Amino acid sequence: MTALIDTEDRTELDAAANRELGARSRKLLFSLLRPYRTRVILTLVANLVHNMAILAGPLLIAAAIDRGVPAALRGDTQVLVLCGVAYAATSILSAALHGVFVMQLNRLGQDVLFDLRQRVFDHAQRLALSFHESYTSGRLISRMTNDLRTLWDLVDSGMDDMIMSLITMVGVAAVLITLDAPLALVLLLSFIPILLITRWYRRVSVELYRATSSSMAKAIVHFVESMGGVRVVQSFRREEPNERTMDGLAGEYQSAWSRSMVTLGTFMGSIRFSGNASIAIMLLIGAYQVHDGTLQLGVLTAFLIYLRRFYDPLDDIAMFANAYASASAAMEKISGVLATEPTVADPENPVPLTKARGEVRFTDVRFRYGPDTPQVLSTLDLHIPAGQTVALVGETGAGKSTVAKLVARFYDPSEGTVSLDGIDLRDLADTDLRRAVAMVTQESFLFSGSVADNIALGKPSASRAEIEAAAAAVGAHGFIAALPEGYDTDVRKRGGRLSAGQRQLVSFARALLADPAVLILDEATSSMDIPTERAVQSALETVLTGRTALIIAHRLSTVLIADRVLVVDGGAVTEDGAPEELIAQGGAFADLHRTWLDSIR
Repeated sequence: MTALIDTEDRTELDAAANRELGARSRKLLFSLLRPYRTRVILTLVANLVHNMAILAGPLLIAAAIDRGVPAALRGDTQVLVLCGVAYAATSILSAALHGVFVMQLNRLGQDVLFDLRQRVFDHAQRLALSFHESYTSGRLISRMTNDLRTLWDLVDSGMDDMIMSLITMVGVAAVLITLDAPLALVLLLSFIPILLITRWYRRVSVELYRATSSSMAKAIVHFVESMGGVRVVQSFRREEPNERTMDGLAGEYQSAWSRSMVTLGTFMGSIRFSGNASIAIMLLIGAYQVHDGTLQLGVLTAFLIYLRRFYDPLDDIAMFANAYASASAAMEKISGVLATEPTVADPENPVPLTKARGEVRFTDVRFRYGPDTPQVLSTLDLHIPAGQTVALVGETGAGKSTVAKLVARFYDPSEGTVSLDGIDLRDLADTDLRRAVAMVTQESFLFSGSVADNIALGKPSASRAEIEAAAAAVGAHGFIAALPEGYDTDVRKRGGRLSAGQRQLVSFARALLADPAVLILDEATSSMDIPTERAVQSALETVLTGRTALIIAHRLSTVLIADRVLVVDGGAVTEDGAPEELIAQGGAFADLHRTWLDSIR
């Protein structure tokens, strides 16, 4: 009994979740269509008039059979000619309006999908690092490619037919009721099984396409990770295990797709059978009425033509239902990304910061990366005066990089405040903060484009002279000038044309050109060889003058240029002082210094 109750509760929860997903998707769709509502209305009007012109055809045929032909046999061809001319005119009007409808609908679909693509891209860029660390790049790629393509397939292959089919069926039903109400009532009653079958298919197919979309996303994630880490894959001979994983994911996708196709075949077969059975019944009843003289032959002919036009769109509706089920699953996933709120958001009323001095303060700061993760920082109180160079040292996982990420406001503290020049970072506009704080990480990511473009990333208005000066300040000008096209050399994807140390120097020049009040170096010299590191350290002593700097490094050669060293252990500062003072005290930093000296002897 308890198991049954649990199952019922779970079913109700699933149904509620599905309703919420559907409501969220519809809200997104309406928000996308709202700017184009005038075009939507005009497009629907064009299609409505187009269908009215089509519906006039069988009525004209019926008039020609029942009135025009008998009159022509008597020598009066006027009615027959008028019916022919009217039929030709409605055909021309229908063709013209159909062209307008298809063209406008496709333009509308492209515009809406363009807006959606831009909205997803813009929103994803503004989401916090915590989102991107949990929501892999492969899943985002799946949203931007596979899911958007699914939505376009809905517009491209079925939307126009679906709209025309619905309007045609409604119009035909109205005309049939006018021609013969009892016979039309029988038709409408026979349509009930079709509605029930459609309802069943809609419920089942959405679940199947959710599984299909999810399995495709998993395959894309695996592909992106394998190709992005291809050096590791080849180094550790992971090709065959990766192939087996991809085969499994491809098989999962194939199985989900096959189940959806079996369901589609069942649905279309049932629809076709119901339609043909209804036509057969209508023909028998109509023939009996003609024999009795209660129904004219022309009316029966028009009725059967309309009946065929009533059921012909069912195939289009079935295909649209299939595309719609797939698009619904895609829209749910896209709307899920857009519904994610940035955890690090711009303040509603930001405090202006025209010229930052660089004073940084941590007040009662506690931090954890998630509600279920361990605490990384515990009650950190720290004051860094403007212009001071502070080095953070400690074991891996001690919390050094977390301190840097909080200063750069990649995250907000779980408790307490981090302030710049006395202003809580949460009260600063993002543009002011990014202008005041710059960060160079170990990753040294470069974008495709020239060396000059990558250096000027933080200051797009910089002149070539400013770019070259920044490069020279960090010792990068020499190798850049030696490149085939100098500063105009394309670094290619992820800066693949440059060595790891050269990419790091370009990233360093980029940060210096931005001229921040606070400069964060998170293992920024780890990819440099000893001569390059020494050149950069020499430049740093000049560049960091008058600027607040946080240096995170395991190489103590970089740390020793700092005014102050903080030893971080277990999320707390255990030692704080000038390098010489800490060495003299004989604590943890002194041990690190002694170990470093032994390693370079």
